[in-house]
Amino acid sequence: MRHLSLLSLGVLSAALLSGCQQPSATAPGAPRGEQAMRHLRYLNDTIGTRVQGTAAEDQARAYIAAQLRDMGYQPQVQPFEITRKNKAGETRQVKSANVMAVQPGKSEQEIVVVAHLDSVAAGLGADDNASGVGVLLEAAQALHGQQLPYTVRFLAVGAEEGYSDGVQNGFRNDGINGSSFYVGQLSPEALHKTLFVVNLDSLAAGDFLNVYGSEGADGYVRDAALQLGQRLGYDLQTSPGLADEFPAGSTGDWSDHAPFAAKGIPYAYFEATNWSLGDKDGYTQTVKHGGIWHTAKDNLAFLNREFPGRTEAHLKAFSDVLIHLLEAPPTR
Repeated sequence: MRHLSLLSLGVLSAALLSGCQQPSATAPGAPRGEQAMRHLRYLNDTIGTRVQGTAAEDQARAYIAAQLRDMGYQPQVQPFEITRKNKAGETRQVKSANVMAVQPGKSEQEIVVVAHLDSVAAGLGADDNASGVGVLLEAAQALHGQQLPYTVRFLAVGAEEGYSDGVQNGFRNDGINGSSFYVGQLSPEALHKTLFVVNLDSLAAGDFLNVYGSEGADGYVRDAALQLGQRLGYDLQTSPGLADEFPAGSTGDWSDHAPFAAKGIPYAYFEATNWSLGDKDGYTQTVKHGGIWHTAKDNLAFLNREFPGRTEAHLKAFSDVLIHLLEAPPTR
């Protein structure tokens, strides 16, 4: 998006996936980016548009949980409710949920990797944000069972996108619901042990690979990712500071890093876009077609036709950088 009670996993998965054919987890050792692409295709082709509070959002969450379980994790589902309001003051409650899995590390201090699993009603959400979910799942597969320095929590959140029923004075709600709920229920101790968060949002369509981060000394995670990109041979960039409201290296509070940042947790935010276009705020993703996210163009067939090979190349690069970042995390 640009703009802890635990539910029984077995019951949820059975209810949502009965009769739904899923691909089995790819064996470790597949070329980098291949697994992320497989997950993107499934979310785009088989499930499709995943608006918050719908059966399709439920199916996406159950798919992610099943994939994590097949990798050897014990995924947990974290339900929450969203309140929609209209101008008459009436309210409606909508259910959503997050799904998460933990790879224990040598330290109990945690790194959180977050990606939202829902989409807006327009398009199939290939870029925004099946791409982020795909990279999250590829990293989870690659790192399962490793002796990592820190514990890593893979967190796929619901209802990141805002909602409007499209009717004048109709029901609507703001976004960033799943990550806000997750952060809001953390104890002071859990907040303290969260080292940093990596947010994965809209990785496929944009002209350039980007990583942003916290301002000042807390930008160390972004800086480490940029150095990794250079070392691994990827043209990983950051925001150039062409708009006054976005200092170089930073971005806005329109995605799932924002609730963590509000609590003082450093972030890195992976995104593909083009900061030289439009209002120079990162919203106009491509020279050729402008913005892809939140439009009917956000589907894999369009991306493959108009930008051949781009999606695969971006997922490969982001997956590679993320996995290396988690294997050898930076320190302040």
